[in-house]
Amino acid sequence: MARSIPPILSLLLPSKTGRVLSIQSHTVQGYVGNKSAVFPLQLLGYDVDPINSVQFSNHTGYPSFKGQVLNGQQLWDLIEGLEANDLLSYTHLLTGYIGSVSFLDVLLQIVKKLRSVNPKLIYVCDPVMGDEGKLYVPPELVSVYRGKVVPVASMLTPNQFEAEELTGFRIVSEQDGLDACKFLHSLGPSKVVITSININGNLFLIGSHQDNKGRPPLQFKIFIPKLPAYFTGTGDLMTALLLGWSSVRYSLCNHFFQPHNCQFS
Repeated sequence: MARSIPPILSLLLPSKTGRVLSIQSHTVQGYVGNKSAVFPLQLLGYDVDPINSVQFSNHTGYPSFKGQVLNGQQLWDLIEGLEANDLLSYTHLLTGYIGSVSFLDVLLQIVKKLRSVNPKLIYVCDPVMGDEGKLYVPPELVSVYRGKVVPVASMLTPNQFEAEELTGFRIVSEQDGLDACKFLHSLGPSKVVITSININGNLFLIGSHQDNKGRPPLQFKIFIPKLPAYFTGTGDLMTALLLGWSSVRYSLCNHFFQPHNCQFS
C-alpha cells in the first residue's frame, strides 16, 4: 500500500501575503543576507524559504572568515528537490549577494522556472555588487546583471554605487538619481529604489514606479538621518521590507508614488 504524502500547509492555507524564496548570504554571527531578511518577512506574515548562497562564520568585514560557498549546480539541485515535491509555488523571489557568474546564470534559470509555475511571480532583486566606489564581486558580474538579470526583475534596489555601475553614469545630484531610475526602468523593472544616495553629506533614497512604459514614472524622495555608527545588513533588511510592505500594505505603498506626495527641492 502506497504511503500517503502529508499535505503542505503553507500551500493549502489561504494567505494575504505569499511565499518567498530568498536566495542570499548567511553568517553564523551577525545579521546580513537571509539573517536580516527572513525574520522581518515572517513577522509580516510571509512564508519564507531561505537558500544560503554562502555560509560564513562572520561577515567579510572582519580580518578573517571561514565557511562554504554554494555553487550553481548545488543551487540547482535544491530547486530540483523542491520541484520533485511540487514545492515551487512561490509568489515572490528575493535575491541578494551572489558571488559568481555561474551562480547568476542558474538564478536566471530559476526565475524562468518559477514563472512557469506562477506567471505573476514578483522578483525583487538587490544587485549586491559593491559600495562607496568599490566592487566586492568579480567585475564580469556587472554586465550579467545589466544585460540579463535587471530585465527580468520586478523591483530593483541598488545603492548609489550599484546604480552607477548598472547605468554607466555618475550620480552626483538628485536629477542624476531620477535619470538613473528612468534608465533602469527602460531595462525592465517597474519599481526602482536607489536605497542610499549621498550628495554633499546629505543622505536620501529615491523611489520610482513606472507601471506604464508610455508614461513618466512617479517618484519620491526620503531623507535619511545619519547616525555616527557602522551597521551591516541594512540594505538586506531594506529590500526585504520593501518586498514585504509593498504587498501587505499595497495601498499604503502606492500612496508614496502619487504625484502630490513626491518630495523634491
